[in-house]
Amino acid sequence: MENIYYPHKGVVKEIKEETPKIKTYRLKLDKKLSFRAGQFMQLTVPGVGEAPFTPSSSPGEVEEMEITIMRTGRVTSVLHKEVKVGDFLGLRGPFGKGYPIEKFIGKEILIVGGGVGLAPLRSLIYALFDRIEEIKQIYICYGAKSPEDQCFKDEYKDWERKKKVSLNLTIDESHPKWKGTVGLVTCLLEKDYLKKIGIDIKNSYVVSCGPDVMLKFVTFKLLEVGFKPEQIYLSMNRRMSCGFGKCARCNIGPYYLCKDGPDMCYADIKDYPNVFC
Repeated sequence: MENIYYPHKGVVKEIKEETPKIKTYRLKLDKKLSFRAGQFMQLTVPGVGEAPFTPSSSPGEVEEMEITIMRTGRVTSVLHKEVKVGDFLGLRGPFGKGYPIEKFIGKEILIVGGGVGLAPLRSLIYALFDRIEEIKQIYICYGAKSPEDQCFKDEYKDWERKKKVSLNLTIDESHPKWKGTVGLVTCLLEKDYLKKIGIDIKNSYVVSCGPDVMLKFVTFKLLEVGFKPEQIYLSMNRRMSCGFGKCARCNIGPYYLCKDGPDMCYADIKDYPNVFC
C-alpha cells in the first residue's frame, strides 16, 4: 500500500518567470501521476517545508507537471530564490475533488480569474480544450494589476485561436503599454459586457479563482447579473494543510476545502459565515 505521507520526487526541468513575483516550475516526475483539474498537491522543498499548490498544467500530462507559484512566504521565497533547474522537490497528492467537469458537458463555461488565480484555471482550460467538442463555449475573463502582472501571457494568442473560446482581459489601472479594457475583473461581468460577448447565462456554469476579496465581489456581481448559486464554483485554495480533513484549518461549515473542495459550489457554502474571510 502506498504511503500517502511519502512524497514522490520531481526534478526541476524548467523555471519560467511569469511576472516579477510569479514563477512556473516544470517538474519531471519519478513516476506517472494523474490528477483532475482543480486538485492540489503538497509540494515539498527538502529541509524547508511543504505547502499546497494546484498544478497549472494539463491533467493529460502524467510524466511532467507544472506548478505556478507566487512568492508570498517562507517556502515560496526559498522556491523563488534558491531552487534551480536540476534540484529535487517532493510531491504528495493529489488531494481534493477537482472541478466537476462532467457537469460542464453541453454548457457554456465562464472562467473568471485574477492574478495568480489563473494558474489552477489554466489546468481547467487545458482539460476543457481536450473536450472542446463536448463544451458549448468557453469564456475566459482574466484581470491583473498591470500588463507585467499577467500570467501565461505568451499563451493568449493560442487560446484566442481555439474555436469556441473567447478571451477577455483587463488590467486594474491604465498603463502606457495597454490598449485593452481597464478596471477590476468584475467590469468584464457587467450585464452589458456579457451580452456583448454573447454568453447564455441560463445555460452556463462559472468557475472563479483568485484572492478571497475578488471571489467575494465576483460572486456578488454574478448573482446581480442573473447567475444562480448552483451555477457558481469558487476555487478556494486557502489554509489547506493535511489534505484529509483532519487538521481543521480549512473548513467552511461542515465542508473541508482540502477534501470536499477546493472548488466549492457556492450554493453549498453560501449560508456559512466564513466563506470569504
